[in-house]
Amino acid sequence: MPSVAGAGGGRHFSVNRAVACWRHRRLRLLFLQRPLFSSLAGGRGGGGEDATPHLPVVVVGAGPVGLVLSFLLTKFGIKCAVLEKNIEFTRHPRAHFINNRTMEIFRKLDGLAGDIEKSQPPVDLWRKFVYCTSLSGSILGSVDHMKQEDFDKVISPISVAHFSQHKLVDLLLKKLEGIGFQTCLPDEIGSSTQDLVLENKILMGHECSSIQPTDNGILIGASFNKAGRMQERKIHCGLLLGTDGARSTVRELAGIHMKGQRDLQKLVSVHFLSKDLGKYLSRERPGMLFFIFNPDAIGVLVAHDLGHGEFVLQIPFYPPQQMFEDFSTKVCEEIIVKLVGWEPTDMRILDIKPWVMHAEVAEKYIGCNNRIILVGDAAHRFPPAGGFGMNTGVQDAHNLAWKLYILQNCVASPSILQTYESERRPVAIFNTELSVENFKAAMSIPATLGLDPTVANSVHQVINSSLGSVIPRNLQKMVLEGLFSIGRAQVSDYILNKKNPLGSSRLARLRSILDEGKSLQLQFPAEDLGFRYELGALDAEDCAERTYEAEKLKNSKRSREYIPSAKVGSRLPHMLMRAVSTSNEGVFSTLDLVSGDKPEFALLIAPLKESYELARAMLKIADELRLSAKICVIWPQGSVDAKVKGSRSELAPWTNYVDVEEIPRAPVNSWWDMCQITRKSVILVRPDEHIAWRTESDKVRDADSEVRRVFSKVLCPTRPIQ
Repeated sequence: MPSVAGAGGGRHFSVNRAVACWRHRRLRLLFLQRPLFSSLAGGRGGGGEDATPHLPVVVVGAGPVGLVLSFLLTKFGIKCAVLEKNIEFTRHPRAHFINNRTMEIFRKLDGLAGDIEKSQPPVDLWRKFVYCTSLSGSILGSVDHMKQEDFDKVISPISVAHFSQHKLVDLLLKKLEGIGFQTCLPDEIGSSTQDLVLENKILMGHECSSIQPTDNGILIGASFNKAGRMQERKIHCGLLLGTDGARSTVRELAGIHMKGQRDLQKLVSVHFLSKDLGKYLSRERPGMLFFIFNPDAIGVLVAHDLGHGEFVLQIPFYPPQQMFEDFSTKVCEEIIVKLVGWEPTDMRILDIKPWVMHAEVAEKYIGCNNRIILVGDAAHRFPPAGGFGMNTGVQDAHNLAWKLYILQNCVASPSILQTYESERRPVAIFNTELSVENFKAAMSIPATLGLDPTVANSVHQVINSSLGSVIPRNLQKMVLEGLFSIGRAQVSDYILNKKNPLGSSRLARLRSILDEGKSLQLQFPAEDLGFRYELGALDAEDCAERTYEAEKLKNSKRSREYIPSAKVGSRLPHMLMRAVSTSNEGVFSTLDLVSGDKPEFALLIAPLKESYELARAMLKIADELRLSAKICVIWPQGSVDAKVKGSRSELAPWTNYVDVEEIPRAPVNSWWDMCQITRKSVILVRPDEHIAWRTESDKVRDADSEVRRVFSKVLCPTRPIQ
């Protein structure tokens, strides 16, 4: 990814610097009077224990979301440590689909997206979902989830990826090591609190077992096993960020409840290896997901890596008649053979885990007087349909990190933390509903084949209510599995064939569902890239036309096509650009106009007199606030160098600007046309690449006052910026 720096490479320090410095010191002193700011410095103390190590931020949970957040915070100069309750990182693959928006974020994490693209399986091995009677039996249908625009990178500078979570964690750990992080076991950490240095460390085997609010932070009790004895380490922090997953201890200790649907389905997840099976599927029927229905067994196989023969089989089960303990290695091997259709001689089961599918969102994301913040699965639990879980979590982290940076640097007040909740929680609610909708679409396939999951659930409920207190569990299990066996006969070769009228009609209906895109979907570009913040760290007075609920209702009834939008709250639309008046002839995305190295605001303008006036005001006030800001002047394709040099005189004495030239793709003629706005528009983009403000430059009477008003709304200071 190219780096797009302003001409001259830095900020010009104006003749008004003395006034600017005085204003900044006044704001800084005002903000530092609030306890939250003083506690974001490192050192010792807190809770009356002077020897207790103090960190500005402690992240609990070292999954992908916690590691991404730790990377961003460290890169932005915020000292932190990570607590991970497990003694080692799990190798059980979990999430595996990375959507467009998350890959865009990963582009700016020191080339993480490029590492993923190099390491992931070839796209032709995972672009399809396959529906079959067994992995070697009849194919009932398939869906190709990749389109040509994905490869042409029309709507995003990078495509989606298929990359297992445990491999992503490995890459993130390498990135963290590159910026000074260490992974430490309990016996590798000193016991003396006087010499204990915890910043830039991932403390393995440390579970957050207690939290206690103090006058200036949170006192954490971290339990760990050292030499066979359970011990507790006290750590004080300004902010506690809970990224500890769906069964979050931080959420429970903070007393934050979840709202939504619980126990949608219980499943057993079987992680196994078989290169023989991987080679066979690569050659005969490659795919990412295999939905397998036959009279002997039903399951969904996730092909994490066909080349390496790594799979996870998902099997539904129904307690108390069927218990997790019933799924021994031998039983799981037998089920795999039934679903494959032959026995892979090199099959090796690595792990068997139970899990429960929920669709819930935390009632709030922030607790304990702005001291505890939930991020990722700790804040929301989705069905896996659509892969929204990890992706939404990474985007949570991206939204939060820059806000913590400006909070630490005394530019914003603590109320900016509330904008994290007001922006991200509605997205989680929407994604929860979309995941449930997609899960129901997935269930439409077995229902069409005569295996309606709602019937199975009803049978299970009847057995629980009528037989549960009358007959032993073993007999209940025999009844349940006998009824399920009768149900699975619906997908026998006798019924499911073109010569059988019932089977023929079911197969026709199945093909119709697949052809019409009404089955389980993989990509949701309208939602992945087109979601929009309505309330938060933005100024939407002139541009917010509908509430989030109204827009959500509209989206639910339209296609999944992404339509570029420059409305306030939207992600900045992608178009290729080229820097002008430089020796660099490479092309880059509009998203690259926003720095990935530091939290920076970018003002996008066309080369118009009124827009330049607003740009000068923006640079002046950003300088007063010690905010990093840059002007991006977008010129029409083919602009001559003599014209472009006009920016130098218009923006003097400032040098932190860049002139770029559009490279539009037919049928649009310019970036402004693609966004359905005029060249008079002026767009302020936040460090997370979302639009904070938009106006038309000829409608602004007093540029200086307008910019101060906008920053007062976006930065959430204690009082308006004067």
